[in-house]
Amino acid sequence: MQEQEICAWLKTHLDEERYIHSLGVRDCAAMLADRYGADIEKAKLAGLLHDCAKSLPKDDMIQKIREAGYPLEQEIFQNEALMHSIAGAVVARQVFGVEDPEILSAIECHTTGKGGMSLLDKIIYLADLIEPNRTFPGVDELRAAAMEDLNKAVLMGLRYGIERVLSTNRYLHPKTIEAWNDMLRIQKGMDADQLSCCGKLTNGI
Repeated sequence: MQEQEICAWLKTHLDEERYIHSLGVRDCAAMLADRYGADIEKAKLAGLLHDCAKSLPKDDMIQKIREAGYPLEQEIFQNEALMHSIAGAVVARQVFGVEDPEILSAIECHTTGKGGMSLLDKIIYLADLIEPNRTFPGVDELRAAAMEDLNKAVLMGLRYGIERVLSTNRYLHPKTIEAWNDMLRIQKGMDADQLSCCGKLTNGI
């Protein structure tokens, strides 16, 4: 399916704000892919589709996830924000014919992260946080970090996300813990001050 057709589908299945966000993630992912040597076309497609299931009713997401054979863990069942990522990978495959495991992985883990994230996983995770329409406190510092050191920026993004989840007393998905520990090992020895949050997250992320 051509990008123009994908955009037309998204425009009718997402609200305007989410559609504009998806375009922003596409463009940001392409920029990061170019900077860090990833496949730009894969990054654009994953960025464009990362929220393709965002507007599905919860019951529809559950059905798609179960039919596709994904385990529906308690942490996911309790939080639609986590559920839409997995459902998005299912929709990307079923509706848009995406079979590339790198693209599907990047869509699936763009909210939680995971241990052993690929370059494309990191790019989509970060692009979702720093695309131009994001306005939460600390986003400018995160954008600056993204242009200097991808791993450092992903670790900062994970910390932002973890603090947000903890501040609202929600489940912290095990994959996020795995991602944090894995990225911290990669960046071992970095001064803790470099990873400190530059502001408190809002519920808009």
